[in-house]
Amino acid sequence: MKVSVVTVNLNGNRFLAESIESVLSQTHSDLELLIIDGRSTDESLDTISAVAKRDSRVRWFSEPDQGIADAMNKGIAMATGELIGFLHSDDRYPGRTTLARVVERLLTAPDAVWLTGGVDMMNIDGDIFRTFPVRSYTYRRLLRSNILFHPATFVRTDVLRRCGMFAVGLKMAMDYDLWLRLGAMSDPVTVDFSVACFRVHDDSISTKGADQAMCEEFAIRKRYLKEQGRVAWPYACHHQLKRLVNLFFMRRLQGQAIGKDADA
Repeated sequence: MKVSVVTVNLNGNRFLAESIESVLSQTHSDLELLIIDGRSTDESLDTISAVAKRDSRVRWFSEPDQGIADAMNKGIAMATGELIGFLHSDDRYPGRTTLARVVERLLTAPDAVWLTGGVDMMNIDGDIFRTFPVRSYTYRRLLRSNILFHPATFVRTDVLRRCGMFAVGLKMAMDYDLWLRLGAMSDPVTVDFSVACFRVHDDSISTKGADQAMCEEFAIRKRYLKEQGRVAWPYACHHQLKRLVNLFFMRRLQGQAIGKDADA
């Protein structure tokens, strides 16, 4: 099974080489790395072109885009693998056998549409400071909250294209919108190991825009509830409570990442 890994980058050269190496060093060699660059002005293009010259599995281009969703969709359009994963330029895979383990699990479930696992949180230096195991999945739980980790989720390419890919109009929660569409088709296969390492740092869009993402998620949730003929107010109460909890959690997570809350 060939795996396509899509990496979106914009001025992310600080961690880019580490992310690329974590893909190209995988023991599962039947893969391609598709780097979608948004016209970086740092040294990213030098890093990418140097790697592409020595490894034919790397394909890339650099041009302006309409945001992360648009960039990921460009990667999906380029993909030649049967399975797609998304690993942005500041993240990495936790070990050399990660993709092999993902493929091995999916080969035991040939009818499975998608797969998700746990994630390791790492600091700016790449040190793991916390691990979140894969969450127990039901569609009902997914409708209440985005319980899946984006870089730890893989989707069959043909299904991803068929279900409409990422909604370009969304800025932060395009993954949640996609998960709800996929979840309406089938439950994901879950694996009990960490599939990706997510880096917590001040320049991360996910870190800076955590509250914006939650608000966008709720707007998506209301739309799905309306389509199902269900009332949204119980979810609204849950959303407001979770926003407060998430604000505290993100601050604590950032503290752990810089070693200020090591015992948390």
